[in-house]
Amino acid sequence: MKAFTAQMKAMGVQASAYSDNGYETCAGYPGSYGHEEQDLETWMSWGFDYIKYDNCYIPFDNITQQNMLGRFTRMSQAIATVAAKTNTKPFEYSLCEWGWEQPWVWGKNIAHSWRVDGDIKPFWSSIAAIIDQASFIWWSTNFYGRNDMDIMEIGNTGQGTPPGNLTYEESKSHFTAWTLLKSPLIIGTDLANATKQTIDILGNTDLIKINQDPHVGEAISPFRWGVNPDYTSNSTHPAEYWSGNSSYGVVFMVLNSQDKAASMFFNLTESWAIRAGRQYSVYDMWSHTHNGTAVRNMTFTLPAHGVAALLLSDVGPEPKGLFPYCGFFYQCAFPNGTYSTN
Repeated sequence: MKAFTAQMKAMGVQASAYSDNGYETCAGYPGSYGHEEQDLETWMSWGFDYIKYDNCYIPFDNITQQNMLGRFTRMSQAIATVAAKTNTKPFEYSLCEWGWEQPWVWGKNIAHSWRVDGDIKPFWSSIAAIIDQASFIWWSTNFYGRNDMDIMEIGNTGQGTPPGNLTYEESKSHFTAWTLLKSPLIIGTDLANATKQTIDILGNTDLIKINQDPHVGEAISPFRWGVNPDYTSNSTHPAEYWSGNSSYGVVFMVLNSQDKAASMFFNLTESWAIRAGRQYSVYDMWSHTHNGTAVRNMTFTLPAHGVAALLLSDVGPEPKGLFPYCGFFYQCAFPNGTYSTN
């Protein structure tokens, strides 16, 4: 195993272990409950440095006398103990309890990432439902830990178990949401028969660099829901308008959740990250082109379940003489105290 993992690492591929905080894994293999340190030392001797830790075959309550936090803390403590004993870097710890007990609240105290929902499926309904879930817990992701939206289903159209049916536009939306919400990016398709289209999506370096931003750990957040009222859950129509900061500019994700093409519109100052009274150059992170300058508003059409991933950079004051005088027009006033618009 050690020689095998050495070959993997020489190709830039990380070697990862999989286990469970119960008696058995979800597939029925031995779990790590009661053997946490022993298993970690074995994996370390094989050259592994990452652990995906599942949640099947849990011991009875009167044995653990713990909830999810306590049960997953056992492996976290073992990781710290083994790292101190061997003077090595601690394992990366990815826990999976499917969002049962709000891991986005406590996960970063013991792990590097935590699954937020049930297992993903290669269908748009599954992707949309996970994005809907993320619209309420985006705040949990930062440098200290990340919401894990599950493996990616890009490339599984017509193959896999079950065979997927994501369209090209849906696959782009899937990858955009996972990257900009700073989820761990774990490829879930057979790369041996991946198409060029699949490789192009998974290899979008403009989006990956936002996901891996060395200075900004926070995810994008929704500023308007679109089809359904703001701050309401709808697994078919998740939030459509998102923004956030990055080392490279202000990031926008605009998602068409409808089953038909739709015209999308937003005011730049709806985003907390935009400076009012400024104009912004627009870079499209899918076409990889600079698409002019935005002043106050943007309008464009997206195909069914399509996405726009935009990077906006400040290029100076907006043109003079614009009306209304404020991009966000409520409470906009003259120096003498009278309202321009209200």
